[in-house]
Amino acid sequence: MQPDPPAKSGKLKPQVVVLGLVSLLNDSASEMIYPLLPVFLTTTLGASALIVGLIEGAADALASILKFIAGALSDRMTRRRPLITSGYTLAALSRGLIAAAHVWPTVLAARLIDRAGKGIRSAPRDAMIADVTPNEQRGKAFGFHRALDHTGAIVGPLLAMLLLDWLHYGERTVFALSVIPGLIGVFLILAFLKEPPHVPRQARVELAGIAELPPSFWAAISAVALFSLANSSDAFLLLQAHVAGVPTAMLPALWAAHHVIKALFSTRAGALSDRIDRRWLLVVGWTLYAVIYFIFPYAHSMTAFVVLFVVYAIPFTLSEGAERAWIAEHAPAAIRGRSFGYYYLTNGVCVLAGTALFGWIYDRAGHAAAFQVGASLAVVAAAWVLVMRVAGGRSRFA
Repeated sequence: MQPDPPAKSGKLKPQVVVLGLVSLLNDSASEMIYPLLPVFLTTTLGASALIVGLIEGAADALASILKFIAGALSDRMTRRRPLITSGYTLAALSRGLIAAAHVWPTVLAARLIDRAGKGIRSAPRDAMIADVTPNEQRGKAFGFHRALDHTGAIVGPLLAMLLLDWLHYGERTVFALSVIPGLIGVFLILAFLKEPPHVPRQARVELAGIAELPPSFWAAISAVALFSLANSSDAFLLLQAHVAGVPTAMLPALWAAHHVIKALFSTRAGALSDRIDRRWLLVVGWTLYAVIYFIFPYAHSMTAFVVLFVVYAIPFTLSEGAERAWIAEHAPAAIRGRSFGYYYLTNGVCVLAGTALFGWIYDRAGHAAAFQVGASLAVVAAAWVLVMRVAGGRSRFA
């Protein structure tokens, strides 16, 4: 087992910085498409709300399964970088397929390829961040990574607006141009990501190994699972805004405003989780998520949606870095990749179930009922974090 590196200063490791920049570029590409996709599917390709939900849920579920396999595999490799590189490459190349789509199954195929790339890269990438970062800085490191990822989610929608409103390109041209930032990110990995080799496990790649993980890890995973059921695809929020009267061209602006808050405060929130019990940030964040979901169906003006999309960023700002650092501190270093694989697998399967449930309720009982069910599940998740007991608060593996 390779020990964690000693903490010498508050400076983040070069690998964390490079991976953050790559995420910025990749998310810029992804978010040029994402705010436009629900409307493109429903108005241009004739898909229903349930189909929109199933496309996003199925794509995320595939990603989660592959995250688990790739995470376990990366524990047996001397370097995690090949998996990270191939994952970002797949995602970059997949986006042009949406530009050529004339039926919704083509979009489904493109999203599956894109999320397959995400599945291959995510657990090895997070394991690398945890490998090179001491425990007392992991909240900050993961928060920094999320901040740059969300910066990309600001840049992407703004680029989409520039191309749509100022240059008068069509949606399909925007989708095609989104390939470029992703490929630049792949170049950065190949040119600048230097990974110190970790000591690989010599055993064969196993898809179980449940007994090797401590009870505190599974307690944390159970809380993540509950919230993931509530955390259905954000495509529904964009679809609801459009149904309530927000023009298609303004949806990228709403999505960019949402990510401004995440980009500005994710690093600070992650660093805060290094100083206090990380679970408090999860409780506050998930409870606020429930409040926003309860309110969302009653918004009917552009001003209301701007406020809601901005405030909606706060739950994730508080919880994203803290959640990943919480998982890392309860994961033995020798199987850290597999531990993040379990985390992402659980998240993806539960998000798929929650998204399908949301879409089904949305189509049959209306948008208000769907949002209220999601809010209720988030309340249950926050309550579970309050009542659960993780022995000692921190793991001996930290």
